[in-house]
Amino acid sequence: MKYLRWLLFPFSLLYGLVVIIRNWCYDGGILKSRKFGIPTICIGNLEVGGAGKTPMTEYLIALFKDHYNLATLSRGYGRSTKGYLTATATATSAEIGDEPAQFKHKLPDVTVAVCEDRVAGVRHLQKEHKLIILDDAFQHRAIKPGFNILLFDFNKLDEPRLLLPAGNFREPFSGRWRADILVATKCPASLSADRRTDAIQRLEPLPWQHVFFTTIDYLPLRGMNGQQATVTIDSETTVFLLTGIANAAPLVERIKGYTQYIVHHNYPDHHRFSLKNIAKLAGEFEACTSQKKVIVTTEKDEQRLLEHELAALVNTLPISVAPIGIRFLDNGQQEFDRLIKKHVREHTANHIVH
Repeated sequence: MKYLRWLLFPFSLLYGLVVIIRNWCYDGGILKSRKFGIPTICIGNLEVGGAGKTPMTEYLIALFKDHYNLATLSRGYGRSTKGYLTATATATSAEIGDEPAQFKHKLPDVTVAVCEDRVAGVRHLQKEHKLIILDDAFQHRAIKPGFNILLFDFNKLDEPRLLLPAGNFREPFSGRWRADILVATKCPASLSADRRTDAIQRLEPLPWQHVFFTTIDYLPLRGMNGQQATVTIDSETTVFLLTGIANAAPLVERIKGYTQYIVHHNYPDHHRFSLKNIAKLAGEFEACTSQKKVIVTTEKDEQRLLEHELAALVNTLPISVAPIGIRFLDNGQQEFDRLIKKHVREHTANHIVH
């Protein structure tokens, strides 16, 4: 499949031309980017999915939620609804998308909104909020965020930077100039100085850009009821892994550190699980003769498993959820927090003055 994508290279050239012209129009002022008077922080990436935007968004929410009346704004990818919508405590992934549903269920006191038009979304939210975190809005040029955080999967830094459809880039690598901070995510926990230097060279930061490195922080398994799971995974455990995310490889490698017995039910990113999918999982789990067996899924996939039509079957299965966070390497957290807080503090003051 990887080699077949090279046949699509001519279409990537055409796609790239359209994107370059569009960006040039925004950069030159021919197309207008709206800037708002309150702090707006954008989290994005240049590639399609899988760079760790969701845990970064959750990190920023945790950093600011006790000090500012904040809101998150997402497109709500894969939802069945349209237009501006504020999530309720009972909102499902079908209504608002899986990432926003995850934000709301984990942080019920935070305003979570979805809207395809980020400008319209911010107009709604700025009336009652002092800070807005824009999830996956780097390519949404109609809005001009006050601060841009651009994420790169460390494990893909050596790959060709081909545009869609031959590659996975949504815009040319040169688009990184709009970012204030570059973050290499999913790094090895013990990242060597040489590999860090090599990564910085590949990221080619511009003089005003700060570079940070993060690794995945795997938290204890929990049940779908929110309680800590009682199961343990060891070398004799068979793990049935259910995923519908952009890149499940890090989680697979994590589980391999405990057991080699993994049955992976791997679906595309944002896959809407069907009764047939869950019935297949249930049948294989029941047929497994292992004395120790467990079903593991991700927090994002959990949101789609909560759909009403799946509840009766899902509730019969011992499903454990693998939560994740992020951890900064090289003592970078303090400097990262300082830069973000400085921006928010200064622009909040400007908003009050005006």
